[in-house]
Amino acid sequence: MLQNTVRKAVIPAAGFGTRLFPATKVVKKELFPIIDKDGRAKPVILAIVEEAISAGITEIGIVVQPDDVEIFTDLFKKPPKPELWQKLSPENQEYSLYLEEIGNKITIITQHQQEGYGHAVFCAKDWVQDEPFLLMLGDHVYQSEIEQSCAAQMLRIYEKVHQSVVSLTTMPANIIHKAGCVTGVWQENNSILQLTQLAEKPSVEYARQNLRVVGIAEDEFLGI
Repeated sequence: MLQNTVRKAVIPAAGFGTRLFPATKVVKKELFPIIDKDGRAKPVILAIVEEAISAGITEIGIVVQPDDVEIFTDLFKKPPKPELWQKLSPENQEYSLYLEEIGNKITIITQHQQEGYGHAVFCAKDWVQDEPFLLMLGDHVYQSEIEQSCAAQMLRIYEKVHQSVVSLTTMPANIIHKAGCVTGVWQENNSILQLTQLAEKPSVEYARQNLRVVGIAEDEFLGI
C-alpha cells in the first residue's frame, strides 16, 4: 500500500520553452511574471511553490538545467543585494524574508541531459526515494473555485483512495492532439473517475470511438 501522507512535491523546470519562443530566449518560462490573486507580481514558479505549500507540502524539489541552478538559487535562497535591499519598502523587505523561508523547503535538482519531461521527473528519484509525491508542472498555474487549493484537493483524494491520482480537465476535440486524454467509470457521485484507458495525444477519430465519458458534452473529452 502507498504511504498515505504526501510531504514532497516535484516541479520539473528544465525545459527550453520552445513553444513560447522568442520570449524564452531572455526569460525562463517558469519565471514569467504574473499578477497573483494577492495582487502581487511574482514569477510563475513562486505561485506554483505556494500552491504546493498550501496543500501541506513541506519539501519541494525543483528540477532545472545545470546552467539555471544559479537563477533559481538567487530567487529562493539568497537575499537581495544590499543596494536593492535598501530601496525596498518595509513590506517588500518582509516579503524577501518570506521568500528565504520558502527557500528552506526547496531542493534544487539538476537534469544534466535534457531528455524530456519523463526523464526530468526521473531525475528526482533519489531525492523522493520511496515516498509518494505531488507532481506539478513548472509552467501551469491553477486557481481553485473553492477555499481549498487545487493541490490540497488532490492530496485529500489521494489520502481517501490510497491510489495514484491525477487531475483532469475538459478539453475541446480540436486540441486533444496536444494532451493525454482518458476515459473511465465515474465513482463517488460523479466526482472521481476510475480510469480505464489513457491515450497520449490521440486523434479526434480515436477519441470519439474510444475515449467518450458519460456526462461529458459531445466533442469534449477529459485531458490530463
